[in-house]
Amino acid sequence: MPILDRPLIVASALVYFLACGALGVWSLRRTRSARDFWVAGQGLGVLFTGLATMAAAFSGFVFLGGPGLTYRIGLTSLFINLSVGFTPALLGWTVAKRLRLLAEVREVYTIPDAILCRYGSRAASGAAAVAVLVGSVGYLGAQLLALGTLTEAVLGLRASLGVWGFPAAVGIGLAVLLFYGVAGGMMAGVYTDVFQGALMLLAAVAVFVYAMSAGGGFGAVVHSIAASPRFGRQFLEPLGRTPTLTALGFFFVFGVGVLGQPHMLHKFYMIRDPRRLKWLPLVLGGSQVLCLLIWLGLGLAVPALVAQGRLAPLQKPDDATPAFLLGFAPEPLAGLAVAGILSAIMSTADSFTNLGAAVLVRDLPIALGRRLRNELLWGRIATVGVTLAAALLAVFYNDLIALLGTFAFGTFGAALAPALAVGLNWQRVTAAAATASIVTGTVLCLGLEILGRQHVLPRLSGPLPAAIALAASFTVLLAVTAMTKRPVLDGDVLAVMEV
Repeated sequence: MPILDRPLIVASALVYFLACGALGVWSLRRTRSARDFWVAGQGLGVLFTGLATMAAAFSGFVFLGGPGLTYRIGLTSLFINLSVGFTPALLGWTVAKRLRLLAEVREVYTIPDAILCRYGSRAASGAAAVAVLVGSVGYLGAQLLALGTLTEAVLGLRASLGVWGFPAAVGIGLAVLLFYGVAGGMMAGVYTDVFQGALMLLAAVAVFVYAMSAGGGFGAVVHSIAASPRFGRQFLEPLGRTPTLTALGFFFVFGVGVLGQPHMLHKFYMIRDPRRLKWLPLVLGGSQVLCLLIWLGLGLAVPALVAQGRLAPLQKPDDATPAFLLGFAPEPLAGLAVAGILSAIMSTADSFTNLGAAVLVRDLPIALGRRLRNELLWGRIATVGVTLAAALLAVFYNDLIALLGTFAFGTFGAALAPALAVGLNWQRVTAAAATASIVTGTVLCLGLEILGRQHVLPRLSGPLPAAIALAASFTVLLAVTAMTKRPVLDGDVLAVMEV
């Protein structure tokens, strides 16, 4: 698409980037301490916290990766989303309150801080820091992959620059992300998250409604897919195109692994009044359900349009969302949707730049017993390094956005969910058990993913490496706990766990 054919879409993207830049300038002036940079001064209400958590959780994975994964494997992709009915309450009941209360009694800004506070072990917190760094680079890479896919399509870079179009698109988004992430840290990130979360909700609902209309209505969409030789009835069946273990793996990883996602858990430190957390499941769950409408709408509408002969078969499944917006949506809707998708990508990306930087500047030095003096300065420098590493991963990764996101999500879940979800609720869990669990989850998830991609273990793909690692991590946590002596907890930590 020539860039001047639909100028409103390009203008929407440019206005969005300028708005992010303005928020970065505003946040730079308000960010005066490490506490501001890492946890936004702990001054948010529950509505802001819920929207920021949703925006950080729902990213290019949902808005671009979800429809792309559905185009490839059919409605089996929705096994990822089935757990949304209970995960917001699960987060609130098992980890949110205790993480926030730990921040009341200790200087706790990150998830490795919470691990150190609960277990009193620098080995456990160091292992958690490594897991957060690995997952952050992977998840940030998925966001930059999504950002490059969208920016390349909107600006027409593939036609004008050829093979250099995608790297150039990644570079444009990278520059904006670095500006407001380095300037304001989490202070910039959380307020852009709230602004971006509102845009995401509006765009998701609007695109769902129009996508169903463009396909001729829900009945016509389903009939077109079922009658198509390319897709067929299998596309619409829960397990039609995917092995049962893969579908169940998606459900297990995203249903239980959510308890170890630092980009979501980190937001709980920021709420001003811990008593307001009781409203978190309603705000978070409601906003997540509305955002997932775009996954369902485009996941069905794009294959239906291909089946009807109104859209050419996609060269890449991840082109599903851009192809619909640029080819079928009215220009105002497409402009809104592009801004909403950019919001989804950038909100999550900013969270991970800060999480990765915190590992290098705060968590690993504390684990090694050598804290840095100027965390604010070094945090900004580390943000650049983490983001550049993720950009390289995005440029050279050769698969779906959703699969890279699944790997990163699974790494976090396998490494951190058992030590946090069980350890914050059961005093019997020991530091040795937490350390062993974190190491097992990280090494096994990363190792199995590499072996699967190198075709040493070709059947290990999609969510299966993460599912195996998550199950093993829980098993190791319980087994080592049973073999070690009951720990003696500090009085303030014990008081938090008994609340």
